[in-house]
Amino acid sequence: MRLDAGRGLWLLILGLTAVRLWAAAVIPQTEDEAYYRLWSQHLHLGYYDHPPMIAWWIRLGTTLAGDTPLGMRLAPVLGAAATTWLTADLARRLGGSARTALVAALAYNAMLTIGAGGILATPDAPAILFWAATLAVLGRIGAGGSPKLWLLAGLTAGLACISKYSALFLAPGVLLWLLSSPENRRRLATPWPWSAVGVAGLVFATNLAWNATHQWLTFEKQFGRVEPSRFRPGYLGEFLSTQFVLLNPLLAVLAGVGVWAAVRGRGQDRGRVGGLDLSLPLLAALPFGLYLSLHALHDRVQAHWPATVFAALALAAAAALQARPGGWRPKVFGAGLALGAFAMAGTLAWAGLQGPPLNGRTDPLLPIRGWPQFAGEVEAARIRAGAEWVGVAHYGALSQLAATGRIGAPLVHLIERERWPDAAPAPVERPGLVLDKSRRLSLADLQACFRSVTPVGELVRGVPASRVDRYPLFRVEGPVPGLLGQGCPDELGKNRRR
Repeated sequence: MRLDAGRGLWLLILGLTAVRLWAAAVIPQTEDEAYYRLWSQHLHLGYYDHPPMIAWWIRLGTTLAGDTPLGMRLAPVLGAAATTWLTADLARRLGGSARTALVAALAYNAMLTIGAGGILATPDAPAILFWAATLAVLGRIGAGGSPKLWLLAGLTAGLACISKYSALFLAPGVLLWLLSSPENRRRLATPWPWSAVGVAGLVFATNLAWNATHQWLTFEKQFGRVEPSRFRPGYLGEFLSTQFVLLNPLLAVLAGVGVWAAVRGRGQDRGRVGGLDLSLPLLAALPFGLYLSLHALHDRVQAHWPATVFAALALAAAAALQARPGGWRPKVFGAGLALGAFAMAGTLAWAGLQGPPLNGRTDPLLPIRGWPQFAGEVEAARIRAGAEWVGVAHYGALSQLAATGRIGAPLVHLIERERWPDAAPAPVERPGLVLDKSRRLSLADLQACFRSVTPVGELVRGVPASRVDRYPLFRVEGPVPGLLGQGCPDELGKNRRR
C-alpha cells in the first residue's frame, strides 16, 4: 500500500524527533551551549553576545526535563520538528502538492547543517523556527488568508529578532516580496503590513530597552562585525564552498536549479517553478544572503550563520524536482537524501557513543570530550594548591566547568567581565588557581594580572595518544585592582579567541 504524503510527513517528523531526542540526551553539551545554560539561570531581556530567546528556551527545557543536556536541548529539538512542519506547510501555501510538501521537508532535514545540528541549543534554533513561522504565515496571507494574520507575522518576526539579530534582514526581504507583484503592492496600501511592523517593533523594543540601559552591550558586540576591514575576497570563496558542502552538495545542485529557474521566469511566471511560487522565501532571504556575501569580502562567515535561509533552499530544491520529475533530478534527490541520512546518523551516533578519534589522532569530539573527569581533576588540584577560587581565560571553559557541578569554589572569568553581570562575588584577594589551554595562557600573561604567579603543574583533557588539550595550572595571588570589574589587562585578553 502506497504511503499517503500527509501521513509520511508526520512519520518523518516523529521519527526525526525521536532520533534527535536520543542524541540530545547522550551527546555532551558544547562550550556555547554550556555558556547559554548559565544565561538561563538568570533570565534577562538581553545578554552580552545575543538577544535573550535561547536563554528562555533553555530555561523552559530544563524546567520540564531537568538540568541535563536533554533539558537544555528539548526546545530546540521540538523547534526543529515545528520548522519541518512549517516548511511543508509553506510549500502547500505556495502552490505545491502534498507530495511536494513532503519532498521539501525531506530536503530540509537532509541538509547537513540541519540534520546534524538540529539538536543544538544555540540562538540559531529559535531564529530558524521564527523565521520559518513568519514565512508560513505570510504564505497563508498570500494564498488568500485573513489580513489579520499580519499581526501574527509581526509577532513571529519580532520573536525571530530577539532570537538573533540576523532576523532583522526579514524586514527588507518581506518588503521586496510586497513590491514584487501588483497584488502585493496593493497590500501596502492597507494598514495590515504596517501593523505587523508595529507588533514586531514592540517585541524587539524589549531588547532595545535592555541595551539602552546596558551601554548598548549586545549591539556593540554584534554590529561591530558589520564594519568592513581589509579587503579579503578569499573569504567569499570559503563561504560559498563551505555552504555548498553543509547544504548537502547534491541538494545544493537542485536548489541552485530551482533558484535559477525562479530568476529566469518571465511575467506572471517569474518566481514560479514546478507550480511553487518561490518569490516569498527567496526574496525574504535575499537581503541576508547579500549581506553575508559582502561580509565574506572582508571577514570569515561562520558556517552556521546562513541556517535561517536553508528552508527557502529546500523549497527551491523541491520545486526543481516537481518541475521535472523525470530524468536525472529524482536520482540526484534520492542520492542527496541518502547522503543526508548517512551524515546525520553517523555524526549523531559517533558523538553520542563517544567514538574514537579519526586516524588515531584527529579528534573532532575533543571540544566536548571528558569535561566531568577533567573538572574533578581541577578540583583536586585546587585543593592541593590551597586555592579559594578558580580562574579561566575563556568563557567556554568556564561554562563547561560550571556545568559539571564538580568545582567547589567560585569560577572567575579573567577577561570580558561584562559577560557575567550575575556572577557571585569571588574572593580574588585570596589565593586562586588559574588554568586554560596552553595556547591561551602563559606565565607572562598572568604576571600582568597578579603580583605572584607560580606554576603548579599541567592537566590534559582528551583521548591519550591523540590530539589533546593541555592546561597549565598556576597558583596566583595579589590581583590587579578592579579585576572583578574590568578583568585582566590586554595581554591576556588578546588570547581569548584562540
